[in-house]
Amino acid sequence: MATDVTTPVDSSERSADTVLSTAGVTLRFGGLTVLDDVNVTMRRGEILSVIGPNGAGKTSFFNSLTGVYTPQQGKITFRPRSGGEKQLLGRKPHLVNRMGLARTFQNIRLFGALTAIENVKIAAETRLKSDPVSIMLGLPRARKAERASDEKALTLLRFVGLESKLNELAGSLSYGDQRSLEIARALATDPEVLLLDEPAAGTNPTEKLELEQLIRRINAELGVSVLLIEHDMRLVMSVADRVVVLNFGKKIAEGTPSEIQRHPAVIEAYLGSGADDAAAVEEMIAELEAEHPAQDGADGAEEDQ
Repeated sequence: MATDVTTPVDSSERSADTVLSTAGVTLRFGGLTVLDDVNVTMRRGEILSVIGPNGAGKTSFFNSLTGVYTPQQGKITFRPRSGGEKQLLGRKPHLVNRMGLARTFQNIRLFGALTAIENVKIAAETRLKSDPVSIMLGLPRARKAERASDEKALTLLRFVGLESKLNELAGSLSYGDQRSLEIARALATDPEVLLLDEPAAGTNPTEKLELEQLIRRINAELGVSVLLIEHDMRLVMSVADRVVVLNFGKKIAEGTPSEIQRHPAVIEAYLGSGADDAAAVEEMIAELEAEHPAQDGADGAEEDQ
């Protein structure tokens, strides 16, 4: 589906069917198992967050989904709106992107010497239906495609709040604006699933609030499913529909944010199981519940055996 930021997606169009799933994904580097039989199902139209302590395998999971790494075992299946199933395991990153998955990175990867609009146009032009000869000769088809990429880039910059900075060099933007620009660039490739790898890293409280609102708008207005890796638990608990927890490469829990807050395996993974941690656990739960009260009727969290 093309990303049209001018036409909100009717919530009734969303469904509970699967858009992305992994089955038995196992990734090893030599004798080190980074991902161990990971099974995750992402529903179309949801915001799914993957959390876990440092070294849990979160970014390796993202890299496996997007073709940066090739797991030795398992299946990664993408189901586009157009129908059918596409296997992602072993695909090159640019082919995964072309299928409908886009991502951002922990470390911002913008072209610092290019302007904001040029950064977004580079991504938008990957979807141009114009051949190199037409572009070199300046044929009408190429000029039309160029105008379309200009319009798309401007629309996306407006969507993320950077319209006034479209001609500023990416490297001169504030850290929070660079994060927003990277998201705009990812959206320019028309994804059905957007993978955000620690988008709040390095941002201040105001920028975190703006990011939270932006993620919600991407999901609600564009109809893009969002897969989020994030260490900021307040952001996770505020935006995620469901949460998957990894620890030492294994999935140890899955459930709604309110369930994950009290899940014993999650508390142990983050804080340890000793009696000395009891006060810290209670304090963490109290803080999270104060900001994001648990909802009644939530489904039970799953714990892998």
